[in-house]
Amino acid sequence: MAEFFTATVRGLSQGSVYVMLGLGFVIIYRATQVVNLAAPAIMVFGGTITSMAVIGQGWPFALAVLLGILATAALGAFMERLVMRPMVGEPPFSATMVTVGILIVMTQVVNKMLGVQDRQIGLPLSDRSDQLNIGGEVVGTTADGLPIYLRSVTIFHRELLQLAVVVVVVAGLMAYFKWSRSGIAMRATALDQEVALAQGVNVGRMFGLSWAIAGALSALAGVMVAAGQQGALGRTTAFVALKSLPAIILGGLDSVGGAVVGGFVIGLAEAYTKIYQPESLGANFDQVVPYLVMMLVLLVRPYGLFGTPEVERV
Repeated sequence: MAEFFTATVRGLSQGSVYVMLGLGFVIIYRATQVVNLAAPAIMVFGGTITSMAVIGQGWPFALAVLLGILATAALGAFMERLVMRPMVGEPPFSATMVTVGILIVMTQVVNKMLGVQDRQIGLPLSDRSDQLNIGGEVVGTTADGLPIYLRSVTIFHRELLQLAVVVVVVAGLMAYFKWSRSGIAMRATALDQEVALAQGVNVGRMFGLSWAIAGALSALAGVMVAAGQQGALGRTTAFVALKSLPAIILGGLDSVGGAVVGGFVIGLAEAYTKIYQPESLGANFDQVVPYLVMMLVLLVRPYGLFGTPEVERV
């Protein structure tokens, strides 16, 4: 049972990263009908900016995270205005291919920023062990004098922080879209751009705002990946973001709630597979599971569990 609970917490924390990225995908897709495939590089950019501020400049953790969020939000708005705005009116597939070009360019930029060494972001609440051990028994100590537990539920501080951040962000987004003037305008744009224009909504501004919000969420995802002793940003980190695609397809490309459910389901599927998979499937089969889940869902519900089916009459 200890192993099961540890895997559950680990899966939920990993799913938190997918939730953040999935929300960014959904917000942009609902506003512009474009799937932003540049999200992996944008995520690494936000995490790298935060790491450079914390490790390189000695900034306080909270201030560095705020800098990363603002810088990445500004980057998202800039890319929308400079690159994506001219694609308005073009087929969504063409605009999505443009985001692939952004991904390639941004990957080169962030690789240059990262260098050859992985980057980390410390946590202000971390102690030497960076973890909590619940239950179990002490069977010895490490060379540093830290206790070694047997049959205990091990929870890292970064995992608790990730779950707390997701709860706050999701609640904040729900309140923003329900009660704020700009949030209601974004919902109107997502529902029908022409009607929103007729009601006086600046649709172009909503496009830029959606990219800015998605950039901020990607930055938070990058911080989650790099925070704590167990986290790091490297040149292969962007592949983590690709597993958010199965999450949003599972939940539905146009569903905010679906992004939350899909992210956690994919995270749990990975964690349980890593613990309970048969040895014959290989050591890294958990990396394949998200895509297997995605294919199974597509066979049953092509629009995802919470997506809106589109019916075209010919």
